Amino acid sequence: MATAISRESYFWHKLHSLTGIIPVGFYMVQHLTLNSFTLGGPDKFNGVVRFFASLPPHILYAMLIFIVWGPLVFHAVYGLFIANRAMPNLSNAAYRWRENRMYTYQRWSGIFIFFFLAYHTATTSIASKVTGNHEMIEYAAWQTRLTEYGHIWLIVYMVGILACCYHLSYGIWNFCIRWGITIGEKSQIRMQKFATVCFIGLTLLGWGALAGFFLHKSEDSSVHVASLSVRP
Repeated sequence: MATAISRESYFWHKLHSLTGIIPVGFYMVQHLTLNSFTLGGPDKFNGVVRFFASLPPHILYAMLIFIVWGPLVFHAVYGLFIANRAMPNLSNAAYRWRENRMYTYQRWSGIFIFFFLAYHTATTSIASKVTGNHEMIEYAAWQTRLTEYGHIWLIVYMVGILACCYHLSYGIWNFCIRWGITIGEKSQIRMQKFATVCFIGLTLLGWGALAGFFLHKSEDSSVHVASLSVRP
């Protein structure tokens, strides 16, 4: 029994790989995209928040449980199991290949993301649902959070976004190998380049969403944030 629990399952490993792309990866991309509405100002971003808050409860919670939270919890928990069993040899000079570094960073980023998303979800989505107050995740509240305590939360979220984008991008490359999509060396190299582009693009998208909170002055914010002038 103990051996069965400690041994990785082919089925669960494949399912873990799949959920990392669909739906978790897809959700992350659309989440960063919708968050980038901050660049359009408070009204644009708040419009997104209020749209989801206006959905019928049975639709909203069905989406959250079966499309977001359920797959995410499975992927995170089984990912910790995999990371715990991993034996990275990055310290061995004979094995310092690029792929070996990517594998190691994938495990490290996954562990960090587990705690980062646990905090992020608890203080945003879950908190707003429990209290029934969606204003706590609107533009003004985020502007206040990211600018207090010496911008410490801004730094935390920048690192969190960086880790999430790397984890997903490397996951795309690994997914294609695991599922037999890229078999040859050339196809794997091309996919690796594509994953690198995804990593850079998604990171810039996420950081752009954070920057949007500093481009506009929210009338509801109790914290003064200087508005940056954008010239053509």
